Amino acid sequence: MTVRRAGAADVRSPGREVGDSCARGEREGLLGPGPQPWQASRVAPDTPLRDAEHANVGRVRAAAAALGLDIEVRRFPEGTRTAQDAATAIGCPVGAIVKSLIFTVDGEVVLALVSGANQLDEAKLAAAAGGRACGRATADQVRAATGFPIGGVPPLGLATRVREFLDEDLLGFDTVWAAAGTWHDVFPIAPADLARASGGWVGDLRRA
Repeated sequence: MTVRRAGAADVRSPGREVGDSCARGEREGLLGPGPQPWQASRVAPDTPLRDAEHANVGRVRAAAAALGLDIEVRRFPEGTRTAQDAATAIGCPVGAIVKSLIFTVDGEVVLALVSGANQLDEAKLAAAAGGRACGRATADQVRAATGFPIGGVPPLGLATRVREFLDEDLLGFDTVWAAAGTWHDVFPIAPADLARASGGWVGDLRRA
């Protein structure tokens, strides 16, 4: 297993990215089904948010600002159920979608940030976390650990300290897209900034 640590020298100017999934399965990529109450604001599709943004988006934006990142959140009201759907809506390669996968390793909730083109190898995640037993977290565990719903878990601004593990294949893109706290909101970020924001662990998580 290849593991790298992102240091200060890796950090580039704020970039962008998104994706998410978890107990629903990696294949759901990011975002979930159905319109949500906060869509009553009628924000135009694929537009930067600010005045009418959901409280969860505000939390992600604040967490990014604390790290010196000025993110531009985009909303896709129609939603995207899979990583491929998200890539099509955004207009980027599916590999540039960040899937946020919540698992438990020996009882500890962890977050795997995986390229939309890859399937997670649970054994590799368990080894990276220093454990053995790896399984999907429940919806209740996801909400309690992150403060966000399945399908909208971002890589920063989590409710509790959750260890994060970044798929090294995401570093092959100039920009990646990650969930911004809801099923419909995403933001772009440079992989080096994502590595710094998520704690610096970068390695091989891809299922062969």
